[in-house]
Amino acid sequence: MANVYEELGVEPIINAVGPATRLSGSIMRAEVAEAMRQASEWCVDIAELQARAGEIIAEVTGAEAGYVTSGAAAGLLLGTAACVTGLDPGKMNRLPDTRGMKNEVIMARSHRNFYDHAVRSVGIELVEVGIADRFSGAGVRDAEGWEIGAAVTERTAAIVYVAYAHTQPSLAAVVAAAREHGVPVIVDAAGQLPPAENLRRFIAQGADLVAISGGKAIGGPQASGILCGRRELIAAAALQHQDLDVMPELWDPPASLIDKEKLPGAPQHGIGRPCKVGKEEIAGLLTALKLFVEEEPQQRHGRWLQMMEALVAGCGDFAHAEIAVVADRKRTEVPSARLVIDEEAAGKTALELVRALQDGSPRIAANPTYVHEGVVVFGPMCLKEGDPERIAGRLNELLG
Repeated sequence: MANVYEELGVEPIINAVGPATRLSGSIMRAEVAEAMRQASEWCVDIAELQARAGEIIAEVTGAEAGYVTSGAAAGLLLGTAACVTGLDPGKMNRLPDTRGMKNEVIMARSHRNFYDHAVRSVGIELVEVGIADRFSGAGVRDAEGWEIGAAVTERTAAIVYVAYAHTQPSLAAVVAAAREHGVPVIVDAAGQLPPAENLRRFIAQGADLVAISGGKAIGGPQASGILCGRRELIAAAALQHQDLDVMPELWDPPASLIDKEKLPGAPQHGIGRPCKVGKEEIAGLLTALKLFVEEEPQQRHGRWLQMMEALVAGCGDFAHAEIAVVADRKRTEVPSARLVIDEEAAGKTALELVRALQDGSPRIAANPTYVHEGVVVFGPMCLKEGDPERIAGRLNELLG
């Protein structure tokens, strides 16, 4: 029986990169797909479903409240909007026109990336702080906590902190500066799982809002994510995301999500309305989150390690390349297979090898991040049974 992609004429890819959006994210477990199927068979009040989801997310993350988004980037948009408007429906209706509002968001210059477009789309002005000498090679310093604090003005709506293992300054330093000035901190933790402890880490360290991808290590639907943090900010985010095309007399959101007694009225459709989340995504994300939390880290690591060992074991003795299992440079909890090629002796570059894998049969996506070093990396997070052996077979053809 043909699968859906065969019927559509779209060739599946063996994804050894990881849960990247361009490669359609993670492969969901059967329990997640089944939860989404069941969710599709009924209609529910989305606000009620989000309220219950928020309770579960709050319990898992240690936050006051939580919300299911259509991805981490959507969480950044909604979180920024919440910090700009608070619970003021009039301000919500005006976005992205932020004139007269607190409309500056501070970021360390070394934290900038293309995903901060989600932050800027709210209509704010991004204030960059610090000089990232340690990345340019000119020195060892980066932005420091005192510089973050010095950049705060009466127009500052929030500070955005992008979490990576190498991020400077520390979150503790940024939170301390923010607390001194009464400014909320939004943490972009999109890809910071595993370890599972990071679900609680950033809230515990004082972040006011944290955005996490649901379609990466958690294993939920690709178009899902988590926003967790302070209750009033989650409420402000929800108000700018929910379908509010409802008569005021009939609008009765769950108080645990939105306390309408604190509002003069409901806003119109908010700036986050295009970031719609369906009942299927919510059910799938919650199921995947439960499975992720329940799985022992050693079990998850062992499963991934077994895949990488199978890949390496399937490779022959390459004349001009070596492959070995190593810890991922960015996430040591994720083992990977690292192939180093002697480009001159092999007569092909690492980039050409990645291209050959991509264009061959079966199509294989390998991580090209370090091709300028003559290195190709293979990761386990999106591989299925038999994939490591298939990758090894293609490498033997290309390098044997």
